[in-house]
Amino acid sequence: MKKRKRWLAFLMSAALVLGLLSGCATEQTPSDSDTAQSTFVFGDTTFNAENEEPDINPHNTYSGWACIRYGVGETLFRYSDTMEIQPWLATGYELVDELTWKITLRDGVAFSSGRAMDGEAVKECLEHLIEVHDRARSDLMIDTIAADGQTVTITTTEPRPTLLNYLSDPYGCIIDMQAGITEDGMVCGTGPYIADSLTTGEQLELKKNENYWNGEPGFDRVTVLTISDGDTLTMALQSGEIDGAYGMPYASYPLFQNDDYTFSSTATSRAFFAHMNFESTIIQDPAVRRAIAMGIDKERFVRDLLGGNGYPAIGVYPDNFSFGGDAVTAREYDPDGARAVLEAAGWVDTDGDGIREKNGQTLTIRWLTYPSRQELPLLAESVQATLGDIGFEVIINSTADHNSIRVDPTAWDVYASAMVTAPTGDPAYFFTTHCLDSSAVNNGHYHSDALERLATELDTTFDTDRRAELAVEMQQILLNDDAFVFCSHLQMSMISQSDVEGLVAHPCDFYEITVDLKPVP
Repeated sequence: MKKRKRWLAFLMSAALVLGLLSGCATEQTPSDSDTAQSTFVFGDTTFNAENEEPDINPHNTYSGWACIRYGVGETLFRYSDTMEIQPWLATGYELVDELTWKITLRDGVAFSSGRAMDGEAVKECLEHLIEVHDRARSDLMIDTIAADGQTVTITTTEPRPTLLNYLSDPYGCIIDMQAGITEDGMVCGTGPYIADSLTTGEQLELKKNENYWNGEPGFDRVTVLTISDGDTLTMALQSGEIDGAYGMPYASYPLFQNDDYTFSSTATSRAFFAHMNFESTIIQDPAVRRAIAMGIDKERFVRDLLGGNGYPAIGVYPDNFSFGGDAVTAREYDPDGARAVLEAAGWVDTDGDGIREKNGQTLTIRWLTYPSRQELPLLAESVQATLGDIGFEVIINSTADHNSIRVDPTAWDVYASAMVTAPTGDPAYFFTTHCLDSSAVNNGHYHSDALERLATELDTTFDTDRRAELAVEMQQILLNDDAFVFCSHLQMSMISQSDVEGLVAHPCDFYEITVDLKPVP
């Protein structure tokens, strides 16, 4: 692998703090001998507190994504390339009855701490998870957990058809609770790499797990660098200062479409979408919500601003899902129709300045978003232009501080974000996290009696065909209410130097640094 001196010089010149923090795996400070080891350096735009990933502790907000992506943690079950559940740390399960799941664990797996992974260790991990993680507690609905050797029996408070799906969520990474979670969010998992040090928002240092249960990791060390600026990420990969990249700007793709680099791309359910704030007086007007939905040019956004690296969204899920976009109907881009809707509702431009008014209030929308997902500022600019043409004033606030702002319903009208809407391969995930009274991130405080009733049925329905039917009905309620506007789904790409293999894009966007990542022989 190439030398990193220029990259470290860049970091120092940018006044980044690279203090190394002590982790549970080792207290060793990298020495000169490390330079002889094979090292993979990975640039990622999303590993930061802005995306609720300040560390690698899966029991902390969304930090499980970093834990599983960077090869530290693994879950009991995982997803195949076709998003089907398959065993991972578990070898199988038995559905004893609608409330009881008996899971058999894999023999011969140990944590990086050296402790064997058995039923008691899994029990301790899951019990702590549901104690401290609100979303996991709501998703899993665990009543009791019993351990017996290499089996774990989980009893839920009510039928939970999606239990295995939720156990495969990144928060389900099995970690050694006896080794503990450090103040800096370091954990001991079962993955191919062991966390050495972590500086939030800057870098994570990993070393090979010499005792990994599922093969030999391909690199001695891995460095994950948080590089939020797309131009900096581009230059780092071009110069060879990093070996792979996640979140590369689309405008930079042509620079890497040659034999010096390897592309891995896949369609995902990651959606870029807008939440309507039902606490906002202006958004409470159905005509305003409808006009916004009709005033966003999704085709142009994908074609011109994303360079075709995605596809326009209709509903929550992409077309290749059985409950996806083709099954529902959304507002089409229709600026003339949007103007007519606003006119009929009394929103008119009385002073000729191009902005409509009603009862002395201007048609001003405060559009909140964030920059670490490069697509979101582009979406904001596109929306500002197309909604401006029909009489809106759109004030954009693209800030890394969006998480503290979105919880204040007086501070925004529309919040644009990105998420993988079906990371578990099941339709329930988006609704339970975003749309219900009990949802952890129902940012706009949306409520629908009909949606709540269908969600209750979905929670207890084991039949997959019926689950798909319910997902279609529930999406249509959201679209009819203009509660959300789904703009596009992502064609996700990973780019690596040609002397690296095994950096592969996955539809669920979970698995990045794996045991298969290695230098080309």
